[in-house]
Formats: sequence, structure tokens, C-alpha cells
Amino acid sequence: MKNFVQQGENVTLAAPYDVASGAGAKVGSIFGVAQHDAEEAADVVLARRGVYDLAKTSAQAWTVGAKVYWDDTNKVCTTVASGNTLIGAAMEVAADPSATGRVLLDGTAR
Repeated sequence: MKNFVQQGENVTLAAPYDVASGAGAKVGSIFGVAQHDAEEAADVVLARRGVYDLAKTSAQAWTVGAKVYWDDTNKVCTTVASGNTLIGAAMEVAADPSATGRVLLDGTAR
């Protein structure tokens, strides 16, 4: 097959802002977890699938399987859909308050 480019599980894009290794980042409608530190506009490898512990809105309790969205303004995961991008689902219960939540990324931000 001559038109195949790459698997797409990990993609290299220009960082939309300064991003630390292990943090979430959204480029257009593509969301992933940075595999290394990158300054804004520098290349960054984003993992689009897998299970990650990510920063969350502290004042939320999550249930297993709850839809998880990316709040690009605050750079955290949230269960609030309005104005945010769906990135996956909660893999574990997360308490209110707590700084992180375990998220299953499904590879398609929407």
C-alpha cells in the first residue's frame, strides 16, 4: 500500500502552547498526551490512545465510565461537556476534591 503514512497512535504536531511531558494538549480537534516537554510551536509527540492519569477539575467526583472532556482554557479534564472537547472516559472513581483522574483516551477528540 503506497498511501500509508503512519499508525496514528502517536502524532507529531506543533505544540499549541508550552506543554510539559505527561500533560494534555489540544491542536485543533486532535487531543493527546505530550510525550516530552515542548515550547509553543515546537514539535511535540502526542499519544492519542491509552490510559493516563491527567489533571482534572478538582471539585468534581468522577464515576467509572463517565465521559471526560478537555477544558482547553484551564488545561484540565472535566466532566462538563459545554464548551469542552470529548476525549474519552473515566477508568476509575475520582474523588471531590482530587487533582488527577485516570482517563481512557479513545483517539478521537470530538
